[in-house]
Amino acid sequence: MGIGFGEILRPFIDDLESCMNKQKSCLEGRRQVLISAAAIPLVALPSAPLFAQSYPTKTIRLICPFPPGGAVDIACRALSAELSKQLGTTVAVENRPGAGGNVGLVEAVKSAPDGYTLYMSTSGIQAINPVLYSKMPADPNKELAPISALVSLNNVLVLHPSVKANNVKELIAYAKANPGKLTYASSGNGTSIHMSGEMFKALAGVDMVHVPYKGSAPAVTDLLGGQVQLMFDNIPSSLPHIKAGKLKALATTGAKRDPALADLPTIAESGVSGYESDVWFGLTAPVATPKEIIAKLSEECQKAVKAPAFVKRMTELGYNMIGTNPEKMAEMTKAAITRWAPIVKSSGAKVD
Repeated sequence: MGIGFGEILRPFIDDLESCMNKQKSCLEGRRQVLISAAAIPLVALPSAPLFAQSYPTKTIRLICPFPPGGAVDIACRALSAELSKQLGTTVAVENRPGAGGNVGLVEAVKSAPDGYTLYMSTSGIQAINPVLYSKMPADPNKELAPISALVSLNNVLVLHPSVKANNVKELIAYAKANPGKLTYASSGNGTSIHMSGEMFKALAGVDMVHVPYKGSAPAVTDLLGGQVQLMFDNIPSSLPHIKAGKLKALATTGAKRDPALADLPTIAESGVSGYESDVWFGLTAPVATPKEIIAKLSEECQKAVKAPAFVKRMTELGYNMIGTNPEKMAEMTKAAITRWAPIVKSSGAKVD
């Protein structure tokens, strides 16, 4: 009896089945390895706090929303010098002026929220701009994360020497006798300098023409040249010209006399009851920036405003030191909105 074809193939079939069983066993083993690897706790991987601890590893840019030479720019450069030393990396100031700080705001909020783009905001940008501008290009109170309110300062009412007024009462009398003839400069629509002028107009009952600039420095330049007659400028940018006798200072805008110009009365002291205007500057970042990085930057900012070189430079220019955590800066922003929004609305000022 001959051997069947199936019997001839049996050894080959058995060998094939053996190979297949071995492959199944190998695949099953690999599957178990993958399952075990997936079960490894994630704590073995680098965590977000560890990333924050290694931050920064490259240059940080600090957006200043006003031109070089103004009060915000001065604060930015003083802060960048201290943070560069403390963080061990360059903090480079980048001026993006225009629209009362809104041009720089847009640049900041569209940047990656990784801690390498920071923005120097002001109480004016946070509290005045959202009410003043018909359409904001970005919302500073929703798209920026507060880091630290750094410094505050008062404004000073300064005149070109050609204006025939030597105190606030004489200025008011001149303005009432010449309605619409006095021009006052500002660092831009919606800035504290602009609103200081609007508040003065409302409380003193005078008619003056507002001339906005893209920052305090170019406004002061035209004031020195006589193209405009007066300004409610931040003290730091006008102080050198006051001391040099190139500008005539009449009064400061705060609730009490400013140490930098202690001989000057306040505007309220000078007869404009209820007048009070000041401003603070604070560091912010795009809102999605990791909280660990925000916390680290806030801690470094609070150190910076206590550094002897920073304190000396800023107090000589008329700044007052603050240095807060993010929560306190958020509270200050809410207070600024409560204070300034009614003033902006009642002034009738609006920018399309």
